[in-house]
Amino acid sequence: MAIPKSRILDLLKVQCRIFSTTYNPERLRTGNKILRQRLKGPSVASYYPRKIVTIRDVQKLYPDLETWDDDEEDRLEHLQVLKQKGKGAPKKKRTAEESKKFTGRKKKPAVAPS
Repeated sequence: MAIPKSRILDLLKVQCRIFSTTYNPERLRTGNKILRQRLKGPSVASYYPRKIVTIRDVQKLYPDLETWDDDEEDRLEHLQVLKQKGKGAPKKKRTAEESKKFTGRKKKPAVAPS
């Protein structure tokens, strides 16, 4: 005795409603397995301790206190080496005239004396 397909699908609907699962009679890939999983973001974020105070914060609070920031010193030393090699950042223009000095002009071609 064969059971009609509609009866089986109705039973499947009821089963999905009872067990809080998704009704998917065609068995398409919907990604529900991934979406039902617990989010990993909060647990990963709570694994690492929070930064409470940095050297820069201490320097702002107590400007008279002499502190040493190794990372900042390394950065400044690196910039100094680059400037010595001529590879550093260009100087900023202070006035409007300086900034307009090199914009919008093309070099004139050198004319050979005849």
